Amino acid sequence: MNELKAYNLHMGPAMCAVDLSDGSERGLYVDQDYILRKLGRPHRAVNLMYCYYPLDKGWPGRASVVHANPDVKFAWDFPYDDYFTYKGGIGGDLSDEPFKFMRDVRRHGQDVILTLTADPNLTDDYLIAVAKDLRTFGRMFIRINHEATGNWFSFTKRTTYQGVADFFVRFNRIIKQYAPNVTTILCAGGIEKPEEGAQIEMEREFTEAFKATDIWSIDKYLALHWGWPYDVAEKGGTTHARSDVKEVYEFTRLTFERLKKINGGVAKPMVMSELNADADVTGPYDQAAMMREFAELVKNDPGHWFKAFTMYQFRDDGRLGLEITDPNNQNVGIEQPLLKEYKDIIHEDFFSPEMTMLGEVNLPVKLRWGGSEDAEGIAIALHFEKNPHFAEAYFDGELENMNLMLELGGTWFYKAPGVKCIDMMSAFFEKPVTEACDLTLKIFAPPASGENDPAQGDDWQTNYYTTLPALPRIRLEFEPIIP
Repeated sequence: MNELKAYNLHMGPAMCAVDLSDGSERGLYVDQDYILRKLGRPHRAVNLMYCYYPLDKGWPGRASVVHANPDVKFAWDFPYDDYFTYKGGIGGDLSDEPFKFMRDVRRHGQDVILTLTADPNLTDDYLIAVAKDLRTFGRMFIRINHEATGNWFSFTKRTTYQGVADFFVRFNRIIKQYAPNVTTILCAGGIEKPEEGAQIEMEREFTEAFKATDIWSIDKYLALHWGWPYDVAEKGGTTHARSDVKEVYEFTRLTFERLKKINGGVAKPMVMSELNADADVTGPYDQAAMMREFAELVKNDPGHWFKAFTMYQFRDDGRLGLEITDPNNQNVGIEQPLLKEYKDIIHEDFFSPEMTMLGEVNLPVKLRWGGSEDAEGIAIALHFEKNPHFAEAYFDGELENMNLMLELGGTWFYKAPGVKCIDMMSAFFEKPVTEACDLTLKIFAPPASGENDPAQGDDWQTNYYTTLPALPRIRLEFEPIIP
């Protein structure tokens, strides 16, 4: 090939970010290599769902295991929430969950959303220990006691709703003091009726929490079978519901406008931290159609007030996943029609991170990973005569041990430390080159350990730096190899 030219590149936020839940009370964590291959791009962030009730009997065992009871007929009828348990905190083990998954998420070029339900009666020392656990994980998010105006989680049964709101404000203050790299999300009630002057559910109790948080959020399922897995959603049943997609979007907009008024006219980012349509109710085809309808509403709204949504979830034991768990083998997922629809959605420009090409690069070059919405990498200009038969990147010398994320033609690839060659041909299987064109190979360097390094400087909690000493060797062949 001709001598390669490379340019400085900045990755910024999408018009609307897309996040993904991976594991919950309804399914196990799926590793990021598998998800990347299935979806072809990383997410802005990956949501991990855990609970923290360290003073409870049976802790840190999962509630449905240590408190198993044949009389339980609802997913939340246990002494504490049936999420996997947070193994950090006072005397915790940072090699265990959720930290090993947080590292996996970050080394694959994504930020972490930690959803954490917690005992609201915990003293500050427990919360300070959690905050200190999170200091090395860069620009991550924490969603504290979500669906806070509901009545199913254990934390709502241990105090008043004012107590739930006050706990959020207290935990938020501790996060800001001990882990300023972490952004807080408050997921509470919204407006359910489009009436003039309508208020948010429990608005008075949560006003100070709405003002304290960094991000406003609600969870909305376009359809949901909340009776799963204890009954079947059938006509006339009372444990499931289906909503009008346009109404859900409009009520969310009204909630945002009301929150802005509560906050003195100042807007904060508005997101949906759990979104899907439950195929237990809709079936697999309408599930995909409803998610497409919602995405179109987001794209076509000129106000662009809606900043992100989290797809719940990748693989689900019920029918709330892009894949459903094979009942014969929990390590196998069965792809649903929703997966292809969702993949198409998240590859559209509106939902993709913004890429800004800057001046030509001088090697070696220092790359900065500030997170999936603020990273500095490089772009290598490549010319394609036609659709390739081989497209490979080779990493020699010091490059071999680097942790890199690559993107070519809209498809992303992960290069782990120790990997010498990345085969990029899958970028052309679904989108072949039809005529001569120029494409850029984009390269970013998130931390190989999944954690930031305190030795790197004053900004270590929000930025991670890697020096790229040289460019990879690129092999492009446009004819088959014939002996």
